[in-house]
Amino acid sequence: MHPFRTAVEARDLDAMVGLLAEDVIFRSPVVFKPYQGRAAVVPILRSVLEVFEDFRYVREIGAADAADHALVFQAAIGGREIEGCDFLHADETGSITELPSWSVRSAPSWPWPKP
Repeated sequence: MHPFRTAVEARDLDAMVGLLAEDVIFRSPVVFKPYQGRAAVVPILRSVLEVFEDFRYVREIGAADAADHALVFQAAIGGREIEGCDFLHADETGSITELPSWSVRSAPSWPWPKP
């Protein structure tokens, strides 16, 4: 199991942040511009922990020692079901450098923090 998955499922924000590279990039189709840097990504992760209800990863794709992983998730926001996937890319030290997140059914009214 990828350490990011473990941290998210434990709702451990400090552990999640500790896995991010200082210059991590977060992308999502819900926002028009990527969030760059750990300081910009932390509020997003905090919001996910606060806003997503019944968040759970249902599938993990990627070898234990691979640089790329896909974590398929299901959750709800305000009673509306969403499905999506977090794509992780790690550098040679294991720090997450890219974190694109794609929702199949997204909630456009989710309160995304301003970049």
